[in-house]
Amino acid sequence: MRLYCTDKKTTRYDNLLVAIALILVSIISSCGSSKIATKASPSSEDYLKEIESTYNLDKEQRKLIEEAFSWLGTPYTYAMQDKGVGTDCSGMVMSVYRDVAGCLLPRNSAKQAEFCIKVKEKDARIGDLVFFATGKDPEKVSHVGILVDDNRFIHASTSKGVVVSRLHTPYYISRLKMYGRVPRNRAEVD
Repeated sequence: MRLYCTDKKTTRYDNLLVAIALILVSIISSCGSSKIATKASPSSEDYLKEIESTYNLDKEQRKLIEEAFSWLGTPYTYAMQDKGVGTDCSGMVMSVYRDVAGCLLPRNSAKQAEFCIKVKEKDARIGDLVFFATGKDPEKVSHVGILVDDNRFIHASTSKGVVVSRLHTPYYISRLKMYGRVPRNRAEVD
């Protein structure tokens, strides 16, 4: 089998080396992709301690934030929800709430917004969801994250993977659609 060499003296071993070199070049060049996020830095643990010392978290809020922080650095992958492979925004939110609170949320951010109880900004608390219209339609929810304090949320960014971002920036404030609380029981919805 000949890959790229046409010299009759070329051996299979030479062809194998060329193939390996091409694979390595493609892997190395893809490492610069902005869709691959770095794993959580040691400072994420300090940040979690800061949240706990600043805010009076209940047991469930603490578990939600801990679980959400365990996703930091997971690469963005559309329609996935796997820490080892990748996730999109609604997949991460769905997994966090399923694993911590046993809540089965819808799979996409627009449906998650419909499922949640709408809350005012002043009433939003840690662990609530924040919804944005980041797509072509400025009225349609297309992105979701979990509030980790009064100005930051954790979400799966298409360019950086799972990260913590500041909410009160021109980009996010201009696209903010609503805050939502995941109902803990059916009575909260009705």
